[in-house]
Amino acid sequence: MTIFVPDTDVRSSSRRGYWRDLDWILLIAAFAVTVFGSMLVWSASKADMASPTDSTSYLKRHLINVALGVVLGFLASRVDYRWLRAYTPIIYGVSVFLLLLPFVPGLGTRIAGARAWVDLPGGFTLQPSEFMKIAVILMMAVLLSEKRDVEIEPRDRDVLLSLAAAGLPILIILAQNDTGTVLILASVSLSIIAVSGARTRWVVGLIGGAVVSVLLAIQLGLLKEYQVQRLTSFINPSADVSSAAYNANQARIAIGGGGWFGYGLFNGPQTQGKFVPVNESDFIFTVVGEELGFIGVAVLILLLAIVLWRAVTIAYRADDLYGRLVATGVVAWLAFQLFENIGMSLGIMPITGIPLPMVSAGGTSMMATWIGVGLLQNVRLHAVRAGS
Repeated sequence: MTIFVPDTDVRSSSRRGYWRDLDWILLIAAFAVTVFGSMLVWSASKADMASPTDSTSYLKRHLINVALGVVLGFLASRVDYRWLRAYTPIIYGVSVFLLLLPFVPGLGTRIAGARAWVDLPGGFTLQPSEFMKIAVILMMAVLLSEKRDVEIEPRDRDVLLSLAAAGLPILIILAQNDTGTVLILASVSLSIIAVSGARTRWVVGLIGGAVVSVLLAIQLGLLKEYQVQRLTSFINPSADVSSAAYNANQARIAIGGGGWFGYGLFNGPQTQGKFVPVNESDFIFTVVGEELGFIGVAVLILLLAIVLWRAVTIAYRADDLYGRLVATGVVAWLAFQLFENIGMSLGIMPITGIPLPMVSAGGTSMMATWIGVGLLQNVRLHAVRAGS
């Protein structure tokens, strides 16, 4: 009788190979950004969001979200590459289902004009559109990488299917009035199609269609009042349009007041005085600008730039089109979100309510971003193993 004995040496070697082949520069930079952000969230939340008896209560809640995010990122990096492709339709379907939950009476809740959150026990909320970013990236990558052997570019049918896969959640999120996430998904979709090798007419047509759609939405009055106010405050910051211009002006005051070295953590007058609304999430960049000054801003931007550099490198070195498109989607997502969040704090972009990845408070955003980091590591690991 033959007795099967697990090969512990193979398992041990596999574990060693996993840790050895990780992109440690990306991982360390992402951890550093998250730690940096946790300090900023702590400072921003002390004045009015923390418990009167525990100044770290909101920080503890944030750290729980960070821990969950890191665990999900680890799982995303470990999942089998073939399994990821095979089960992408299921991931996409579940994500669309979750995206509809905010419309269910008693479950959905409206924040800052957008009905995009689901109430959870313990005072937590879930924003399904954050996970939808990942589902769209995976689904478009699957559809556009299924080329026949004789083909050098995706068929028009595959491009149309990928656009439909992105278009469905975009329409649902538009109904939720979450303009920021719509812009992120649009930039992700355009980037993936461009890198897939699709014909130039698709890219040009999508850019032109997006411009025309925005102009028509403005002309036909399809934008909500708060969206018009945000756009007006961007064009004319001195205009008195509700709280939109106030938020933008206070953000610039906070950042400009920090000087070279800032007032010091927990000592910013705008931050601790709560003059900048939601500065624990949407306007977290004002906290580093005011309390840590230009030096703190430079360090944070450098760390974020390292994350993007490594992400681009992983996309470039991917050994198959599917991995390249997945990594490209994550790069486009993070790059647009970083530019928009920092830009709206500086007044060079309109206010959209987009958090700063791995920095802002927000559990769903933190989890989704770390899953994105895990997917980047997964693409890298597959490329390394394929090349060995």
